[in-house]
Amino acid sequence: MQIYITGSLAFDRIMTFPDKFSNHILPDKIHILNVCFLVDGLDERFGGTGGNIAYSLALLGEKPTILSQVGKDFDKYAEWLQKYGISIEGICTIDSEFTAGAYITTDMSDNQITGFNPGAMKHPSQFDMKTIDPKEALGIISPGNLNDMMDHPKYYRENNIPFIFDPGQQIPAFSGEQLVDAFDGAEILITNDYELEMILNSTGLTKEQVVDKVSYLITTLGEKGSVVNCKGEETRVDAVPVEKVVDPTGAGDAFRSGLLKGLSMDKTVVDACKLGSVCAAYAVEHSGTQEHSFTMEEFTQRFESSFGDLNS
Repeated sequence: MQIYITGSLAFDRIMTFPDKFSNHILPDKIHILNVCFLVDGLDERFGGTGGNIAYSLALLGEKPTILSQVGKDFDKYAEWLQKYGISIEGICTIDSEFTAGAYITTDMSDNQITGFNPGAMKHPSQFDMKTIDPKEALGIISPGNLNDMMDHPKYYRENNIPFIFDPGQQIPAFSGEQLVDAFDGAEILITNDYELEMILNSTGLTKEQVVDKVSYLITTLGEKGSVVNCKGEETRVDAVPVEKVVDPTGAGDAFRSGLLKGLSMDKTVVDACKLGSVCAAYAVEHSGTQEHSFTMEEFTQRFESSFGDLNS
């Protein structure tokens, strides 16, 4: 089965301010704010939902196709993906733009100021969806270009290709009607518990009405695991214990990688979520979204210590 990932590719540029922002902002002058924070260097990491999901899938032995858009500065990221056997053929380069980038500054109180430049992400991926073999494909639509997030579910639905809809941080960008149009008929709608509430508020639907429009609703709950809802029947999947929580950022994308791997192995959705829990645990134990690593032997051992035989 070929896995197609619709989602963003971005650079995360992370900076640390060795003080507190509050010490340099005058409350009575907030209306004419003009500040400069001298940071302790800059750490550049590869990120974006599409890249994060593809990375962990590659560790799991898959060769997914990313449907995304990048800018004129993508060379280093392209080399990184290709190092792990991830094709860049589905990625559109917009020569007049930079690749999407998040500029994150964190102070000593863990307060953050972030600037995000969508750059090339403003443009659709332009991938020719007709090249997808409906009999051998599985798609996931994660946060990225809004047009792609609307058009790709429509194509999958019209061509009977199973897909996962994963709107994440792009939920506020859509109207309630657009959200329903996007996830209606999905094999899986996946969100965390807060995002699910946002969808219910935006669409005006009840949870039961949402469940009626998809085959499965998966709700992730962080360290509490996840819940799989199939037409009202709920099954809890435990999180996998971690040695040390270093950085939860990227755990959700890693979970989706394990989920996709499980589905490609013809696992049930519940068992596929168990693979997701293992993959998420590796991400939580490392800083960054593509910094964790494991062999399939290590992954299998960790899975079986929590859930039993992976091949049963």
